[in-house]
Amino acid sequence: MRNSRQETLSEHSLEVAMIAHALCVIGNRRFGKQLDCERAALIGLYHDASEIITGDMPTPVKYYNQEIKEAYKQVEAIADIQLLHKLPEDLRPDFERIFKPQEGPDESYLRRLVKAADKLSAYIKCIEEEKAGNSEFKTAKETTRKSLYAMEQELPEVREFINDFMDGYGKTLDELS
Repeated sequence: MRNSRQETLSEHSLEVAMIAHALCVIGNRRFGKQLDCERAALIGLYHDASEIITGDMPTPVKYYNQEIKEAYKQVEAIADIQLLHKLPEDLRPDFERIFKPQEGPDESYLRRLVKAADKLSAYIKCIEEEKAGNSEFKTAKETTRKSLYAMEQELPEVREFINDFMDGYGKTLDELS
């Protein structure tokens, strides 16, 4: 879609990392969990690293059907392996722990929170684009909000983040002061 302001992969990755960290803090403080907030942030920083090789595929295409979704996951996994193999061998294990899920339910939950952070970042982008007068993001905003609502059912941290922080994303600096 046409953007009023282009977003770099670095900007997006930082935002996802920060939101993933916040989601974990919410989970720990409000729901008594013991999530590794720093690990979530680190996973968030690298979550789209494969796009260095693959480029970004538009969400409607990526998720058009299960077959395309699975094929794209395979392409991303191959790209991750290619990136890892570009590292010196002695450094690879440390990065493999970021790229590849580790054992355990906490890891699975962390990865789902990072996915939710990615979706929240997309929602924020839609809000910013609409605020800039770009109506092309209206449908994407509605679709993304529905997806977040579905995530809220299993990840209460998402609901809390939306309730506590989302209103601020549509405001100017003067309105926030």
